[in-house]
Amino acid sequence: MPIMIVAAGVILLLILIMRIKLNTFVSLVITSFVVAMLLGIELKDIVGSIERGIGAQLGHLALVFGFGAMLGRLVSDAGGGYRIAITLIRRFGEKNTQIAVVVASFIVGIALFFEVGLVLLLPIIYAIARELKVSFLHLGIPMAAALNVTHGFLPPHPAPTAISLAYGANIGHVLLLGIMVGIPTTLVCGPLFNRILARVAPGVYQKSVDSSVFGGGQTFRLEDTPGFLVSMLTSLSPVIFMGAATLFELMMPGESPLKNVIGFIGAPGTAMLLSLIIALYTMGVARRIPAPQIGKTLSDSIAQIAMMLLIIGGGGAFKQVIVDGGVGDYVATLFSHTALSPLLIAWMIAAVLRICLGSATVAALTTAGLVVPMMAQFSVDPALMVLATGAGSVIACHVNDAGFWMIKESFGLSMKETFGTWTVLTTVLSVSGLLFILLTEALLY
Repeated sequence: MPIMIVAAGVILLLILIMRIKLNTFVSLVITSFVVAMLLGIELKDIVGSIERGIGAQLGHLALVFGFGAMLGRLVSDAGGGYRIAITLIRRFGEKNTQIAVVVASFIVGIALFFEVGLVLLLPIIYAIARELKVSFLHLGIPMAAALNVTHGFLPPHPAPTAISLAYGANIGHVLLLGIMVGIPTTLVCGPLFNRILARVAPGVYQKSVDSSVFGGGQTFRLEDTPGFLVSMLTSLSPVIFMGAATLFELMMPGESPLKNVIGFIGAPGTAMLLSLIIALYTMGVARRIPAPQIGKTLSDSIAQIAMMLLIIGGGGAFKQVIVDGGVGDYVATLFSHTALSPLLIAWMIAAVLRICLGSATVAALTTAGLVVPMMAQFSVDPALMVLATGAGSVIACHVNDAGFWMIKESFGLSMKETFGTWTVLTTVLSVSGLLFILLTEALLY
């Protein structure tokens, strides 16, 4: 059975990393080869499948991740992250900082991909945690939870947008209901889950994070740091570019030269490059930092994420051989005859595909193709179908998803700790999201 082969592959990967202590990237590639052969992919096609997986994953992330790391490091090294942290603490108060982080992350997450938001917010979250003398995970987990909720539920993220079209749902309606469902879901899998986890596994919150990744090894005097407004605008400039472009596209139907230009500026790669150029001026030239020092900051930021990029690429290879091995088609046959609610069907198919394939976007799009033919026999709001599919597609993030490795490396967690925090959190997110979707259906219809 294909699902058993995938499960065996995950077990092999865990043995290589946790017992044999082999490099994570090498372990992912070895596992990809083994799983590809067991799934019956022809030997001559296996290398190509792995290369496509790595290329597709890094092709999407390399520019965004690289420029994002440089941007975050420039802001941190100039003291901008410290200024933002101090200002937020003073305005919201120490007791409300976690809620402030959740709100800010939710807003940022609406406009940015999960990976982009994570890269941009990590240095600021680290600075706030250091200043408050609290665990990095105390603020990092709610931040990541908010970003993942927006990634799974809300347009203009790729999966919700694409499946809205597939289901014939109004994107504005999806966005409105998505926010209604997303807010309570974020509170459950963010601050509430954080409180429970701190009691169940307090040792995780005592983990030390490599501060050099976020430029956290420096100390600043507040009067020597950039102003709050310029620091905030510089840090959130990708949000501004991408968010403005998204709003313009939603408000201006049809094609036009102006829309093409704005779409180009709002593309993740372009937005990150323009934001980096802004940061080079505001956090470098304007502060009279010597060019060699600016260059060193950029080089250091890339050196810190080099292995992380390889690991994420390895996760893409694992995902691709599973997709090419026909696991998605096998899962489709499991749900070909059922009388369950279409919301539950969509959630279940997306959840199984997510666990097997890794990518939330691939799981959601595949689910839409399977469920659309069933919708004719049911009376259900297409917008809720989009949300149910999105909720299922983010369940149980584990080793075949790039987000798992990003969280593991960024938060300084072991494999076991990442399973116990992030995998459990995304499962809580998926299940609570489904419950709030069903509650919304009951209240509105």
